[in-house]
Amino acid sequence: MKEELLSVGIDLGTSTTQLIFSKLIVENMASSYTVPRMVIADKQIKYKSEIYFTPLLGESQNRIDFEKIRDIVEAEYKKAGIRKEQIDTGAVIITGETARKENAREVVNALGDFAGDFVVATAGPDLESVISGKGAGADEYSKEHHTTVVNIDIGGGTSNLAVFQRGDTCDTGCLDIGGRLIKADADTHRITYIAPKLQEIIQMEHLPLAVGDTATEANVAPVIAIMVSALEASVGLKPQGKYYQLLVTHRGIEFKEPIPCISFSGGVAEAVYQSRKFEDKFCYGDIGILLGEAIARSELCRRMKVIESRERIRATVVGAGSHTTEISGSTITYTKDTFPVKNLPVLKISPREEQENLGESLRKKIEWFEVEDSLQPVAVALTGAENPTFAEVQTYAGELLLGMKALMERGLPVIVIVERDMAKVLGQSMYALLGYGKDVVCLDGVRLQEGDYIDIGRPIAQGSVLPVVVKTLVFHS
Repeated sequence: MKEELLSVGIDLGTSTTQLIFSKLIVENMASSYTVPRMVIADKQIKYKSEIYFTPLLGESQNRIDFEKIRDIVEAEYKKAGIRKEQIDTGAVIITGETARKENAREVVNALGDFAGDFVVATAGPDLESVISGKGAGADEYSKEHHTTVVNIDIGGGTSNLAVFQRGDTCDTGCLDIGGRLIKADADTHRITYIAPKLQEIIQMEHLPLAVGDTATEANVAPVIAIMVSALEASVGLKPQGKYYQLLVTHRGIEFKEPIPCISFSGGVAEAVYQSRKFEDKFCYGDIGILLGEAIARSELCRRMKVIESRERIRATVVGAGSHTTEISGSTITYTKDTFPVKNLPVLKISPREEQENLGESLRKKIEWFEVEDSLQPVAVALTGAENPTFAEVQTYAGELLLGMKALMERGLPVIVIVERDMAKVLGQSMYALLGYGKDVVCLDGVRLQEGDYIDIGRPIAQGSVLPVVVKTLVFHS
């Protein structure tokens, strides 16, 4: 059994908007006499759009110009020779500063309805770090080489960090460091914008740099040096300077072990890897090229092994939704038939976190799904124990509920997906610990990864199993 799916990814970022169309080859890898297990056997990018500056409205630029976004999408569909009806799956991802715009949610939902049946995700800085790190291939490199890699995705407004250890996501962070924090006219080089945090640094350092001045390599160099120093401190190469906390958006990475390898993605990564020489350093109307070149000369590239990224400016958009349908195990718990449940993001707990500090790791990772003080429902995925004792199951139940406290406080559902066969007793244990007063869904027999989304259908086979649609954010390799 083999099937081809046409997939689209749309990324609305701080600086750029872009689309990618991919063909996904979906194949049944199970034997003839077992439940089908559909997996993505191959993926091929069929069309890459032009890269557009994300259109914003008004002088304050607090709203996304949906009409222009729609025009872009319509034009690129036409160029690719693809109709909306042909799309099988896809993802609209809104990231960085764009996720904070006043009409961000309305734009993404409208775009999903307009362009096809999509997974719709508003990615806060932590989730964006994971998505871009996987798009760059940092997770796979860390797994294949049994090492630790930090990916820094440097866009127009922020630098998103994700640490991967042997394939698992360990930590994330974000700093207000990006190529368009100082904008200049591409022809005259006259400075038209300086971000508020950089204005503060310029004033404290008494630097001769202001809106209206002509940008030169010399007069922007001190500001770029401060940004690069903060990035070096963010991965533990030097002490945190006086501007580090100012530039951190909500937190830096807290990973304490040495990180031997580094990769870069985002628009600024093109200049880090020096894939082409830029004669006019301000040709894009910002300081992105100079920032990338400064990073290439920094301790980040001298003291760490630099990994070639699979994707740079397209690291996020290469994620597009694909569907693989699985059937849950038969030992499951659901206390109320509230199905179907659609578009739940997956929060994956690594085996190491499971064993060492499940509750605290889960509590911390749930913060990744907070955007503007709003927390979205998630499905917690873990491997589970093989042949666990009842005492071990009770420990799992207690730690999971401890870590999911923020979800329950907001009235969000308790949904846990376990790979191994322990969901029935685990779900019943959580239900009992909650005094039978909170609905619990606990499934097993489904393997999930960070960045997946799931739909859970109505019970089948006399209520003994649930169909689960796994929507994987696919990263081209």
